[in-house]
Amino acid sequence: MQLFASTKLVTEKWLFILTSLLVVAVLIVITRSALDDTQHSFSPDLRATVAGTSPGTLTELEAQTNTDWHPVTNPISFGYSDKAHWVRFSLASASLDSQPSYIEIDYPLLDNIDLWVVQGEAQHHFSAGDNEPFNQRELRYNSFLFALPENDRPAEVFVRVQSSSVVKLPVKVWQRQAFSEYTANTNLIMGLFFGLLLAIGLSNLFFFFTTRNLTFLFYTGYVLCFGLTLASLHGFGYKYLWPNQVWFQSQAVGFLASATLFFAVIFSGSLLEVRQHSPFFTKCFRALALSFLVLTVSALLLDYAISIKVFLMLLTITVILIMGVAIWFAVRRINIAGYYALAWSALLISALSASLDNLGVLNISIPSQVLLVYGATIEALMLSFILAMSYSRQRDQMMQAKEQALDQERESVSAKQELIELQRRTQDELEYKVQERTLELEIALRELSDANRELEKLNTIDPLTGIRNRRHFDKRLQAEGRRSRREQTPLALAMIDIDHFKQINDQYGHSVGDTCIRHVAQMLHSLLKRPSDDVCRYGGEEFAIILPNTETEGAGQLIESIRQQLADTPCIIDNESISLTLSGGVASAIISHEDAEIELLKLADERLYAAKQAGRNRVVVTSVKPH
Repeated sequence: MQLFASTKLVTEKWLFILTSLLVVAVLIVITRSALDDTQHSFSPDLRATVAGTSPGTLTELEAQTNTDWHPVTNPISFGYSDKAHWVRFSLASASLDSQPSYIEIDYPLLDNIDLWVVQGEAQHHFSAGDNEPFNQRELRYNSFLFALPENDRPAEVFVRVQSSSVVKLPVKVWQRQAFSEYTANTNLIMGLFFGLLLAIGLSNLFFFFTTRNLTFLFYTGYVLCFGLTLASLHGFGYKYLWPNQVWFQSQAVGFLASATLFFAVIFSGSLLEVRQHSPFFTKCFRALALSFLVLTVSALLLDYAISIKVFLMLLTITVILIMGVAIWFAVRRINIAGYYALAWSALLISALSASLDNLGVLNISIPSQVLLVYGATIEALMLSFILAMSYSRQRDQMMQAKEQALDQERESVSAKQELIELQRRTQDELEYKVQERTLELEIALRELSDANRELEKLNTIDPLTGIRNRRHFDKRLQAEGRRSRREQTPLALAMIDIDHFKQINDQYGHSVGDTCIRHVAQMLHSLLKRPSDDVCRYGGEEFAIILPNTETEGAGQLIESIRQQLADTPCIIDNESISLTLSGGVASAIISHEDAEIELLKLADERLYAAKQAGRNRVVVTSVKPH
């Protein structure tokens, strides 16, 4: 069995490596062939003048000598600068090829673009940018597109660009027919890519609803936010999702990228089970997650240039932390950290390269948006492979457990056959041994029964407070609802919530918040006198109390008494007194039909909400019974 497991691990390793290489090769071949634009487009030779020093009119610009302009690479990146930048390039008649042509500036995040096409005395002016609604563009394409005059006369093109983000100018000249074909291929590939991310996100959301495993929810948030980030970087978000929201377009990249990294950090910590292996790294992951959460909100308020620089700094720290932890865990042979590190390395390296390209530190020939698409596709497919391996390992563990159970069953059958053989040989010896073995089996069965009862009890106990948990509450509520319907006795429910608990967490920390929750739970448990009454932790700082055979008035008086006693009994932590108050909602009814107890629970929850709305620290009792 160990040899088989070892062989399977080696097989999985090589399958993972070969699959990764195949994905990279196929992705590069497909995108290279589909997005080959060299045959029907060209990148003109650009010349630039010093930012902020050029004349204010086009006539004065034309009058400048060639020495006032210096050659620059295409694409050119001016980095982060809010100054106006001028570039110019020439279009010979041969390059226009007597066919209708486009000028494309393939960087959708520029704020303001002015473009002049000068052909002798004729001048044609175009303006664009994401500081104006998308629907006002003359050519509604996700990047900036300008139609050249339909003639083969040579032209001099002047471009003035100004932006609060990175100023980058990838300029291309296209034949219109070729551009249409290229756009169709691009849209197909991007549609497949975004469809892949959407499918992965929705499937993981489905897994979350079926398993209640938060890791799936975190990964769903990460995949969907990352897809929206890439859609914003490519201009698809502005084109399809928020075409008239100019303000949001200016903040979208910072907001969505920060949200993506927030989910990435908490997903990584959950998948790698950092909390179980390293308290120090657990604190680091929490600090990073909190930083990205704050930045996500701040990105809507701060200037884009500030928020994106803070984001890039945090991104660098995140790359180092996640990759370092994954590699360290892989060396220690913890979980699937090695595969995880390989899967994320593609995305993180591509994201870091794209960030340095946007900052102007690097000048990469492949567009930064395409780099992110490469990395995201490889990472998503690799993580899917990792999930498949994880499921396979769990299935193998189940098979091993079944094999062990069968072995135990065979041993039990063998023991019985031995007993029969002993009976055939000698009745006296058999009787003694049967009694001895029977006693052993009874002891084992009792121990197994006790263990099962203890396990069932543990499954219904909330680990933080020691009282019953939500699982126990759901079962008990259903049972008491049936009893109320059968015996026609009233059933009361109380929903209780600690007031301003978030402020306690923010002021004192989660550890103190947990202590306050335990304090409230212990008081609730001690103040319920009847054996049939049951208090459960419903979730977070919310509790639920089941009061069988209790009218509305009696239930309201009991919960009000509990509220008063808790208000008079502060929680003492390290010689510091923390006052706590409760809000409660109470409902009572005689259950009359199937699932009526769910309506009763909803009614009690509505009364709790009413108590919150009325100012908290009070109990609201319903006088309406469900039918």
